[in-house]
Amino acid sequence: MIIVEAKNENIKGGLGQCMATMLAAQLFNEQEGNHIQTIYGAVITGDIWKFLKLSGTELFVDLNNYYINELNKILGILYQGILG
Repeated sequence: MIIVEAKNENIKGGLGQCMATMLAAQLFNEQEGNHIQTIYGAVITGDIWKFLKLSGTELFVDLNNYYINELNKILGILYQGILG
């Protein structure tokens, strides 16, 4: 799981950094012989969360924003991504 803090409350600005970090993690794991099928990512401002998933060569960006007052949804997504 990769978590990137978005600077200046700019979620879109943090997406590229998160994607690049996820790709770097995928490449590192492949080079080390760790065959991890899916890399999960999140960009956060503190109040807003956006989730990403990299599986093979496919990148999925959840179009929804999740707000801190939706903590049950955020925790559910994290739980499902890590253990699901």
